Amino acid sequence: MPWNDNANPGPWGSPNNNDDRRDGPRRPQGGGPRRPGGPDFNRGFEQLNERLRGMFGGDGGPPNRRLLSLIGGGIVAVWVASGFYLVQPNEQAVVLTFGSYSRIESPGPRYHLPFPIERVEKVPVTSLKRTDVGGAASAGGEAAAESLMLTGDEQIVDVDFSVTWRIADPARYLFATRDPEAAVKAVAESAMREVVGRTELQPIISTGRGQVQRQTAEVMQRALDGWGAGISIVEVQIRAANPPPEVVAAFRDVQSAEQDADSAVNEANTYRNRVVNEAKGDAARITQAAMGYREQAVREAQGEAARFNQIYTEYRRAPGVTRDRLYIESMQRILQSSNKVVIDAKGATAPIILPPDVFRPRDAAVAPAPQPQPPAPAAATTGRSGQ
Repeated sequence: MPWNDNANPGPWGSPNNNDDRRDGPRRPQGGGPRRPGGPDFNRGFEQLNERLRGMFGGDGGPPNRRLLSLIGGGIVAVWVASGFYLVQPNEQAVVLTFGSYSRIESPGPRYHLPFPIERVEKVPVTSLKRTDVGGAASAGGEAAAESLMLTGDEQIVDVDFSVTWRIADPARYLFATRDPEAAVKAVAESAMREVVGRTELQPIISTGRGQVQRQTAEVMQRALDGWGAGISIVEVQIRAANPPPEVVAAFRDVQSAEQDADSAVNEANTYRNRVVNEAKGDAARITQAAMGYREQAVREAQGEAARFNQIYTEYRRAPGVTRDRLYIESMQRILQSSNKVVIDAKGATAPIILPPDVFRPRDAAVAPAPQPQPPAPAAATTGRSGQ
């Protein structure tokens, strides 16, 4: 069945007899010259066009209301469904009603009235942003100019630093400033210049960077809060702080000399601490020894006084016995360490000869010498040795 067979209507349907209503002369059904055996595309498009015109009332008849209702309902459904959106965990959604702030939505699936009634701006509130100031361009560029600052002692320092910040209030972040990142950079440069302008050069390039960073962050936060920018400064970090290249060598020599001076001061402090601590230890030891001696002397004096009081009490009770006992104790204390021999020579007629060992110095570790034997039977010899 060839497509150019006009006897068979084919897939495009039968010819419409109302074709003569169209403007212009109608081409005969046979058509013009066609390629033998090929499909009649022109005729197919004409028949499709006629059907569409009939569905939408193109011939002056009533349109197909059911089709129009379906198309309209589909368009409305798509328009209504366009209000569904998803807020990520690190985001907050700012809903605008006719371009004006309406509310803030938290993470999760949400819905807003379709455009143009409402629209949504999603803001990453937990993400940290970073703004660099200085050090990004060659000498003579914008970055080199913004990093050169004047210190409190009228010196020039090249400061490269970065600011880490985040969005604290999404609504203010969107509406307070036209370009928040540019605003943060401008405030950072201004705050750093203010802090550096009241600080000397040496702390900035050596040990005072931490204080400069904290003060700069505080100044920035006050300025942004005054604008109502909805931005929170997390950290200000100085990446590099150096004098101008023309005087770098001289400043390095100065820093080396200061380090040597610090080393000498530290060594002197160490020696001083050692000597002072040793002197304090010796003083404490002497003081403790003196206190111990004082305590010993006081205790001995108190003991002697108590002993004397006891002896005096006994003496008052029996003076003769007490005197004899004191005499005996005194003689015992004196003679126990003396090198003497007491001889009772009553009734002796011959001289007494003692061995020479008796008169040698006696040692407590040496055994006492044997007592001498008197030559006469009536003589009695008694020797007292140290106990």
